[in-house]
Amino acid sequence: MNQPSTEYGIFPDEVILQILARLPIKSLLRTKRVCKLWYRLVSDRFFIHLYNELSVRNPMVLIEVSESSESRSSLICVDNLRGVSEISLDFIKDRVKVRASCNGLLCCSSIPDKGVYYVCNPMTRQLKLLPRSRERPVTRFHPDGEATLVGLACNLLTQRYSVVLAGYHRSFGHRPGKTFICLVFDSESNKWRKFVSMQDDHFTHMNRNQVVFIHNSLHWMTESGSCVLVLDLNYDIWRKISLPDEVSRGSGNRVYLLESDGHLSVIQISEVWMSIWVLKDYEIEKWEMVDRVSFRCIRGMVPGIFPISQTSEHVFLATHKQVLVYQRNSRVWKEMYSVKNSSTLPLWFSAHNFRSTIFSCR
Repeated sequence: MNQPSTEYGIFPDEVILQILARLPIKSLLRTKRVCKLWYRLVSDRFFIHLYNELSVRNPMVLIEVSESSESRSSLICVDNLRGVSEISLDFIKDRVKVRASCNGLLCCSSIPDKGVYYVCNPMTRQLKLLPRSRERPVTRFHPDGEATLVGLACNLLTQRYSVVLAGYHRSFGHRPGKTFICLVFDSESNKWRKFVSMQDDHFTHMNRNQVVFIHNSLHWMTESGSCVLVLDLNYDIWRKISLPDEVSRGSGNRVYLLESDGHLSVIQISEVWMSIWVLKDYEIEKWEMVDRVSFRCIRGMVPGIFPISQTSEHVFLATHKQVLVYQRNSRVWKEMYSVKNSSTLPLWFSAHNFRSTIFSCR
């Protein structure tokens, strides 16, 4: 990728690039209409890489809010830098639920039509309806007619993505066994592939929402909290990563899986503390505790609190009605968003880590 060399007015190329790379995507897309030169600049591969590189340093929280089971969901984007904004999915002519988020793309499943999946970029409003798999329908997965695990893997450098649907297969009228079916859609080939393995771990609804994509692998926390389940997309192989020795699921502790600046991270929440570990060495599985936070200031919210995204500077957490941000350097808590209506589901039930990127899903 070659960096553009033309100078624009009195500013050097590098300054113009850095300014544009910090604009919100909606504003950035409007700059394309200024002139042909700016259109080429914003469309250049070097600029797209620069924009995405800066964007991934600012993870946000995306919350799905629905007034009723029959209405379309609206998306609330909570940004530590730009505040709160609303994003519409009205370009998807279907009622959908967000199942996974990765590097600016969302994987959504159709609510009325089982087995129908979309990948979209809500910021650029690009959309792709995934082809139907020729394999057995997803309705034969356990337990609720949907895949137990849904994962989205987006490589910002290659602009290639994969969608993973996995679950325990069962014969009709029988309990599910340990046979684990995995379907992987590859955007480059525009096809699904399938492989079968044996798994004895189970997953809760919230555990499957917290999927982390790093090292070209997807990571989920098992329901027991004893390990992390890993799918290596290079070789279609499942494996496990052990948790830090100090992590405990007993005595009211809860354990969650997140990303932190390109590393795998585990957050343990107890009645009075939030402890954060980061996998510093992925190859030898070396964990390091990087922070321990007191809940003294928000004690009443702790039973329903749920971490959504983080960096080395802050942690986003959701309660039943609020989104909070914890500033790790200043040790200050701040409310970023609060539900005004009487929504029945807690916010963390449908909250996802999100980034605003230029990523084509077509």
